[in-house]
Amino acid sequence: MDNVKNEHVKCLILGSGPAGYTAAIYAARANMSPVVYEGMEPGGQLTTTTEVDNFPGYPQGITGPKLMEDLRNQALRFDADIRFGYATSADLSQRPFKVTIDESKVVDADTLIIATGATAKYLGLNSEQKFRGQGVSACATCDGFFYRGQDVAVVGGGDTAAEEATYLATICRKVYLIVRRHELRASKAMQEKVFNTANIEVLWGHQTKEILGDMSGVNGALLVSDKGEETKIDITGFFVAIGHQPNTAFLGGQLDLDEVGYIKTEGGTSKTNIPGVFAAGDVKDPHYRQAITAAGSGCVAALDAERFYNMNVTK
Repeated sequence: MDNVKNEHVKCLILGSGPAGYTAAIYAARANMSPVVYEGMEPGGQLTTTTEVDNFPGYPQGITGPKLMEDLRNQALRFDADIRFGYATSADLSQRPFKVTIDESKVVDADTLIIATGATAKYLGLNSEQKFRGQGVSACATCDGFFYRGQDVAVVGGGDTAAEEATYLATICRKVYLIVRRHELRASKAMQEKVFNTANIEVLWGHQTKEILGDMSGVNGALLVSDKGEETKIDITGFFVAIGHQPNTAFLGGQLDLDEVGYIKTEGGTSKTNIPGVFAAGDVKDPHYRQAITAAGSGCVAALDAERFYNMNVTK
């Protein structure tokens, strides 16, 4: 057995979306010497988005990959240590916390910021992956603007799908809501909104067989009913709203999570049930899931981590 010591850091940040990079900027400016592991998807979900028009400071808009590159470079400017790799397990039973990276390297951290995000659930179609960013999206509030006055489809039957459909109905000509069952799982209030919106057509008992398109992007979808009948709809946007999966499996149940798996934090803070462990971004946010709210929560996490470190670690 070797005697190589674990690397010891003041602040370890897991994840590299807007939350992780913003936490890195603030922690680095506070002389916390943060080490950031970028995770399985460096840059987070925004790297699969084309135009981003609603992030403050970019009046002409910016692409998702370029926005994340800018945030990453800003963190590097303040000497944040950004690395490839992802957390595979963690021991949060005592400080310093022990986080295993890539199933091999162990990092001891005085403070830990978890910004590992949440992964949108997709249907699993090859055509769905083919047209991601070219008509297929998992965020109506992010990308709906680009389909103004056009016909689109939303797949799902829960609150998220109902919310996305009613939102899109305010800017699109027509919205098809594709529901696998013959009822909605959404709350009664959201169901009423759907049923009272004239330009939403609910397609009960249908599943998506294929997303259709060409070099310019999505132009339709092939559906199949529970009776085996196929129907083609003409659309330019296909929004998947069947939920998100927070990336918290590596924690092994050591933090308090909600019923879906989002990390619970104390109201108005990034504090988890374990002192010194903080959460930011989509991994703790089942409601908003926006780049700007994730960035804001990254700031909060870094400030919380700095205060914790100064009060509990430094002597």
